[in-house]
Formats: sequence, C-alpha cells, structure tokens
Amino acid sequence: MRFFTSDRFVIPLPDGHSFPGRKYILLRECLVRDGILKADQILPSPLAGDADIVRAHDAAYVATVREGRLDTQAQRRIGLPWSANLVDRVTATMGGAVAAAEAALDSGLSGQLAGGTHHAHRDFGAGYCVFNDFAIAALKVLAEGWGARVAIIDLDVHQGDGNAAILAGHPDVFVFSMQGEKNFPHQRVASDLDVDLPDGTEDEIYLRTLAEHLPAVFDFRPDLVLYQAGVDPLREDRLGRLALTLDGLARRDRLVLTECRSRGIPVSMAIGGGYADPIEVSVQAYVNTYAVAKEVYRF
Repeated sequence: MRFFTSDRFVIPLPDGHSFPGRKYILLRECLVRDGILKADQILPSPLAGDADIVRAHDAAYVATVREGRLDTQAQRRIGLPWSANLVDRVTATMGGAVAAAEAALDSGLSGQLAGGTHHAHRDFGAGYCVFNDFAIAALKVLAEGWGARVAIIDLDVHQGDGNAAILAGHPDVFVFSMQGEKNFPHQRVASDLDVDLPDGTEDEIYLRTLAEHLPAVFDFRPDLVLYQAGVDPLREDRLGRLALTLDGLARRDRLVLTECRSRGIPVSMAIGGGYADPIEVSVQAYVNTYAVAKEVYRF
C-alpha cells in the first residue's frame, strides 16, 4: 500500500506562530520508527495541476494564490503568511490527495500524512486551509470516471464548511461532518449530514453518536470514502473543546475503517487538525490512526 507526504516543503512561519507545522515530519518519522509504515511506502506527494485545482476553485483565486497577490486580509483569514514555499506545499498536498484517492481505489486504502483542508472555499481560504484537498480529489475521481459516488466522512472537531460549500449541488458526493457545536467556523454551511456535539463530549457518547449516523454514509453506496481523521477532538487539544482520549480516537478510527472494509469500500485518509500542547500528543494520535489502519487492513 502507498501513502503520501508533502513535508519536503516547509512553510516558513514567524516565531510564536500558532500553527504546529513540525507535526508532519514528526508523524512520518514516528510511523517509520515504530514499524507502522516502511520508508519506501511513503512517497512524495506530486504537485497538483491547475486543471484539477480549478474544478473546485475559482481560477482567479488560484492565480491570486500562485502569484502572491493575496492581500493582508486574505492571509489573515487563512492564518498563514504567503510564501513561495506555501504555494508549493499546498499544491503538493492537493496532488497528494488525488494520488491517495487513486491509490485507495487500486489497493483499498491509502492516505496522506497531511491534508484535510476542509475550510477552503471556492474563492477564498480560511482556517489554515488555502485549497480544499477533498473537494479536489472527489471532483477528480468523478471527472475521470474512477468512481460514480464519493462520500466524505469528516471527523475533525471543526465543521467542514468548505467541503459543504464547494460540493453542494453534486448529487454524486455525500458529505458527513461531525463536529463540536460551538467551535469554528461560526458561520456554517450545511453538509448533507451534520452532527453537532456539545463541549466536553467524551468517548462513549461520541462513539455511540458516530455509530448511529455512519449508516447514512453507507446507504449512499459510495465507491470511495475520503476520511478526514482529525485528532482535534482530543481532550488535550488547544482548539478542540471535546474530551476524547487517545483510546477513544483509536476506537473511532477502528469503527470507520472496519465498517468501510467490511463493505469493500476503498478509503483515502487525511490527518486533519491536531493542536495539542505539546504537539507530540497530537502526533501520537495520528500514529494511532495509522496503527489502527494497519491492524484493520493487515498490510
């Protein structure tokens, strides 16, 4: 099985910036060190072409990003300063999402050690998201005829407003998002299925709620599931407001992946948000997601 990383491009950030960019390299190193993935299973994410990006995004916005013409307000909304490395990084992350989707359809499972950029809308970025990897991947799958139906299971603690906005009106895509009810973004865009959870939700209620709503995804009969496995529902997360444990998150991943595999539905994963302090706690949660995937798919 093949997995992808875009961490060869490091986003330059000022001292004290809140985005934990080093988590991506830490994740790759831990996965190899712990024997969960072999180094040669992790491939460089290819750069996405503009033709793929503009299926999901306005061409003028794409040009503005590429040419470094994002104004101060646009950069503040994204939360990241513009740089040539930022453009390379997000272009690789978009290409990695497409490559992982294609690899999942071939082998049953793939993923990227990045991604889950679900706050990017058609003509603007937000919440550390410049372009929307799952929207780009889903529309590529449909345009190329790799599959007829795509479902997104978005379990990041923040609602996937960009997914919902870009993919609205596509009857061949189903977007399921389960998130903290009082968390970012404060102006929501309705998904096909949204489930809100109160602050402080713990493992058992979370898992029971997820189990109650997953059947709606499978009733859609997708040919591919894009799984946004954000670890920011973790109790230790600075931005999460929920109270899951590392074990609860692993049980979440096992539930999703087992249900998909039992139905023969390929899965492509993105790691989504994770902002614990120290960041090593989030990295461990990401590692656990891949450990569960290895257990379920026996690779």
